[in-house]
Amino acid sequence: MAQNLYGPGVRMGNWNEDVYLEEERVKDFLEKRDKGKLLIQRNRRMKKNLLRQMQLSISEDGYIHYGDKVMLVNPDYPAREEVGLFLRGDLSLCMTPDEMKAYLSDEFEVPCGLSAVQTKIPVGRNTFVIMSAGRDTTGQVLRYGQDFCLGIVGGFENKMLYLSSDHKTLLKSSKKSWLQEVYLTDKESHLNYWQAAFLDHQLRLEFEGFPIPANEKIIIYHRYTNRGLAAHRHLLLRTYFGKEAEVAAHTHLDPRRVEKPKNYWMLVTGNPRNQLSTMLDLPTAPAEDTPPAEQAVGLTTQ
Repeated sequence: MAQNLYGPGVRMGNWNEDVYLEEERVKDFLEKRDKGKLLIQRNRRMKKNLLRQMQLSISEDGYIHYGDKVMLVNPDYPAREEVGLFLRGDLSLCMTPDEMKAYLSDEFEVPCGLSAVQTKIPVGRNTFVIMSAGRDTTGQVLRYGQDFCLGIVGGFENKMLYLSSDHKTLLKSSKKSWLQEVYLTDKESHLNYWQAAFLDHQLRLEFEGFPIPANEKIIIYHRYTNRGLAAHRHLLLRTYFGKEAEVAAHTHLDPRRVEKPKNYWMLVTGNPRNQLSTMLDLPTAPAEDTPPAEQAVGLTTQ
């Protein structure tokens, strides 16, 4: 009758090599942990920088200036021709790193994507800087028809990315709508230039050269391709932070040849009463025909 000749203390196979390999794996793990190179550590640093709270510039005269830190917000509007899921509320333009690359690195790669998100809190991924195109004009008022750049640091200190776009090709277009792509790049070129236009197309020519008011609806056009920046609330992307709306460069016109609300944007500044909030957080003024009694309890007439 056969008997088991091996006890629990007997080592078989390449046991010595397995012990050394396990020791090497532990040493490699501890070394990466001490240097902060573990994937979970890189992931946390990336998320910490992108979600770092930022302070927006406060407009003292009510206008936008070169050098201001602002949020680009697509104001809320009801769904009209869109069917299916539709994001409501004010959507802010945000940088969106690639989901898989974000898990493998603590720095975003360029070109970097963009999306529109339901948030009113200024953080690293949605705070843009109004920059001049070429010459230094920091502090001067931004006017309709002037070229400007939109830069973002994403919560980092040593990297500046620029909002850019170019003509669509068979290999380069937006993911859902297949329209002209909008992205962030670290290269300075004419593809980074944008212009603001007055909202009313009938008065657009008369307002050319006038200062751009803060927190008011405007149209933002790409200087090189003459396409309007648009937020597609009905086209959702799966991003590093969840489902967010697609952003592209395309001018959506109605039958009267007027831009649709998809192309409406506001350059939102900071709230002077609270440094960590925006002007969107301020309560709206009551209507002029609202009785004083209703104003006291916060009721307004539509």
